[in-house]
Order: sequence, then structure tokens, then C-alpha cells
Amino acid sequence: MLRYKQTLGNEFPQFESDINRLKLTDAHFRKLFDEFHFLAHELEKMEQKSITFTSMTQKKFTKQRTQLKDILFGYLKKEAKFYNTNSAA
Repeated sequence: MLRYKQTLGNEFPQFESDINRLKLTDAHFRKLFDEFHFLAHELEKMEQKSITFTSMTQKKFTKQRTQLKDILFGYLKKEAKFYNTNSAA
């Protein structure tokens, strides 16, 4: 059973405005964002419908999603720092 919907906004609610801004202004961030949500959606489908995948497939998807989450978090920290520094000036 799902704990909660695995969206980047749920993972990092403090960065909601940064997520929205980067989706619109940074093509690389948008690509990673879309990949993260694709993997999260596939894993949710596996759980919801009890789709039988090999444990290797689930492990692979989970590992990829975790790696993307780490990369996206780095982007968000950098964006928040940059935006907060520049908006304070």
C-alpha cells in the first residue's frame, strides 16, 4: 500500500516555488523532473495493481528514482541559495 503520492513537491515542500520556476526555466531540470515522476508513477502502479515485476526491476527503478531525487535536491538547494541571495539585494 502506498504511503503517499511520490511527487517532488511532496518530497521537498519547502522548495515548491523553486520546483515550479525550474520546470519552466531549466530544460535539464525539467528532463530530470519528468524522469523522476515517470519512475515514481511506475513504482506506484506496481504497488497499486500488484503488478508482478522482478525484484530487480523494482530495485532498478527505486535506485534510479533515488539518484534523480538526490540530483534534483542539489539543483533545488543551489536554486534556493541563488534566488534568496539575489532577491535580498
